[in-house]
Amino acid sequence: MQITHAMHADGPSALRDDADSRIELRRMTRQLGAVYWFSVFLITSLLWHFVGVDAWTSAPAKLIWIAASVAITFAISALLLRWRNISFLHKALLCFALTLLCSPFSASIDFLLASWFMWPQKPAFAPRDFAYSLIENSSFFFGWACLYVAMLYSHEVRQQEQRLAAIREEALAAQMRALRYQINPHFLFNTFNSVAALIEEGMPNDAKRMVVVLSEFLRTTLTLDPFSDVRLDREIALQQDYLAIERERFSDRLNVAFEIPAELNRALVPSLILQPLVENAIKHGVGQARTPIVVRVHARAAAQRLILTVTNDVTPDRDMTDSPSTGIGLANVSERLSARFGDRGRCTAGYDGKGAWEAVIEMPLRYE
Repeated sequence: MQITHAMHADGPSALRDDADSRIELRRMTRQLGAVYWFSVFLITSLLWHFVGVDAWTSAPAKLIWIAASVAITFAISALLLRWRNISFLHKALLCFALTLLCSPFSASIDFLLASWFMWPQKPAFAPRDFAYSLIENSSFFFGWACLYVAMLYSHEVRQQEQRLAAIREEALAAQMRALRYQINPHFLFNTFNSVAALIEEGMPNDAKRMVVVLSEFLRTTLTLDPFSDVRLDREIALQQDYLAIERERFSDRLNVAFEIPAELNRALVPSLILQPLVENAIKHGVGQARTPIVVRVHARAAAQRLILTVTNDVTPDRDMTDSPSTGIGLANVSERLSARFGDRGRCTAGYDGKGAWEAVIEMPLRYE
């Protein structure tokens, strides 16, 4: 039943896309036809002028011939559109065949118009002149057929590019949501460990308060669109809410410092992009220390780039050659930045040489 429902859901959309495509093709055909036959009118007027025929006197006859030729070319276009899915070789042969079929009709119209133009004289039928007219009309119709096939190909390529762009956008959105939703299980795992630790330490009231703060934090974060950006001040507020949860456990060891310039409050960042880095600082900094640790969140702008830094003190007894495990946190941030900004976004981490572990995010500087 789900498959049937999906087919019904996609059906109207496909029909709309096909209808829009046909409307666009008709519009392009009218525009191309207007430009093409206006050019033919100018060219034939110039040629007739060179052979001694007054352009203004012959204009009515040319207009009638062009009107008839337009009707013929639209018939050619309809047939080419109907068989647009055949191979290129077959399209070329079809263009030749349609040209050979339609040129005699156009040449006959040309002869009748010349007879009308020379009235009351009755010009004799001249096979050589008729052959010249046939060749001339063949060139016009074959040129139109080739242009129309090229236009169809251009339209199909553009439609394919639009479909591929939509598919890529949907895939990117799915990837971003998947990466974004990885945060929740990871965060919940660490937070519930903290709640369990509070209970084991005989602090049920603190554990209860932590659960209440956690529920409010989750309520806020789950309403965010994973594919949307938020203002930096909103992102910082979310991290402050998260740190309020962790303070319930590490109140004697956790100190926090935010250094966010006021002019960067409106800068846009992916939602919860700082969450894994702050989490990592808590887990591998504060969680493994016996003395107070400072977690710093710093933002700055440089060369049209936004640089966010999360640092945490490292205890003096830690081996600086060992890197604290970042689990899925750092990988998650790196993949989200890569999916969102390509090579313009990155996340790096390591010791800063001053006794602290530093995680740095770089992305294009954008404002709301």
